Amino acid sequence: MSSPAVVEGLVWRRLKRHRLAVASMIAVVTISLLCLAAPLLAPAQFDQIDLSSIRQPPSAGHWLGTDDLGRDLLTRILYGGRVSILIGLFAALLATGFGASVGAAAGYYGGRVDNALMRMTDVVYSIPTLPLLIVLASYTQAGAASMAVAIGVLSWMATARVVRGEVLTIREMEYVEAARSLGATNARIIARHILPNAIGPIVVGATLAVGNAIILESSLSFLGLGVQPPTPTWGNMLMDAQATMSTQPWLSIFPGAAILIVVLAVNFLGDGLQDALDPRVDSR
Repeated sequence: MSSPAVVEGLVWRRLKRHRLAVASMIAVVTISLLCLAAPLLAPAQFDQIDLSSIRQPPSAGHWLGTDDLGRDLLTRILYGGRVSILIGLFAALLATGFGASVGAAAGYYGGRVDNALMRMTDVVYSIPTLPLLIVLASYTQAGAASMAVAIGVLSWMATARVVRGEVLTIREMEYVEAARSLGATNARIIARHILPNAIGPIVVGATLAVGNAIILESSLSFLGLGVQPPTPTWGNMLMDAQATMSTQPWLSIFPGAAILIVVLAVNFLGDGLQDALDPRVDSR
């Protein structure tokens, strides 16, 4: 069995061949760092109102213009990205962790456990995610934490199905049988032998879940049911700009472009990771 260092080097060499994925990774990391450094980089506070600078187009003083309250748009995009990206990350972690656990248990134990867990997955899968999130948001206080939890709880099913299929194959491998014959518990076999060897689909699923969570958060915020102003997110910035899209297009173009770039970059990165983690890909 190859050492972790050898495997990591092999994955990195495969990923470097996927130039679009590498460029996407650089874009995601750069945007995330800029957003996290918003207190240091932003030219103003995100809720700083300047009534003398209402709806100014991009200029030297305000690189991305100002909104209908004179707030600097670059500042609000940086601070809004902190919220939108963090919601996407935490929702993806929750969905991936729960989905991988359900899929691993279903695939490893099989039989009644598999049947019960997969029927539960099918039931949750059949529920339209966005309408249910709208209902939940209308009855709860829409903070960033509650949004991340709600999106994560309703986004784990695809990961569960993919991991289950992978585990069905892995559980028949010789090293799993050897661990079982040596008296390893089921929990230890799953944690030490099954899940590490199913890391490929888990990582890819987590990557794609980030983009899906950002889209869901932006959709809810655009409908006025997400994180509430004055805390900015890219979605509620689009909501604020919908009445002036034709007269002040910069108010909608820049937040929309931020969502588009991040989601596309995350999806391209997921495609690259899928190829890099696939053992069937040429390893030379």
